[in-house]
Amino acid sequence: MKVYVMLADGFEETEALVPWDVLKRAGAEVKLVSVSASKRVTGAHGLAVEADAVIDGIGPSIPDCIVLPGGMPGTLNLKACAKLSAMLLEADSKGGVIAAICAAPSVLGGLGLLKGKKAVCFPGFENTLDGATVVDTAVCRDGRIITAKGMGAAFEFAFALTDLFFGNETAAQLKKGVQYN
Repeated sequence: MKVYVMLADGFEETEALVPWDVLKRAGAEVKLVSVSASKRVTGAHGLAVEADAVIDGIGPSIPDCIVLPGGMPGTLNLKACAKLSAMLLEADSKGGVIAAICAAPSVLGGLGLLKGKKAVCFPGFENTLDGATVVDTAVCRDGRIITAKGMGAAFEFAFALTDLFFGNETAAQLKKGVQYN
């Protein structure tokens, strides 16, 4: 399974790195992909991360899953990336999994990917989830779309992805292995 965690300057560090780590432990091929021309991406709290690739260098293939961490101004920078928008629309049309946490579900809402879906986001961004039914849970899975409220839900978000791709048993083993709950 191939996963791209998309990074933009101002991303929420925990929301990117927890899914990256958990999915790698589950056996996924996970790449950090910068949406800018530089592999060096700086998080909302100053952590600089070296991405594996830049968006213009990843080729035409769409991964099995695209993960969007939130954070500000990271979410706005994700939203401003035309190539990412095209990737998300193609992933949706080809049946790929799309996951977004915190403010990042607003990117999906703006592209019309949440119409008729249940979704969740960081409180205050509900009006950006165009066409979605907003639910009051930490993480929401509706078909191939997984959304989450924020940094505090990062592990639950990552385990929801693990469960979807690798099954409940693998997710349970990972939870036990990392002392989650």
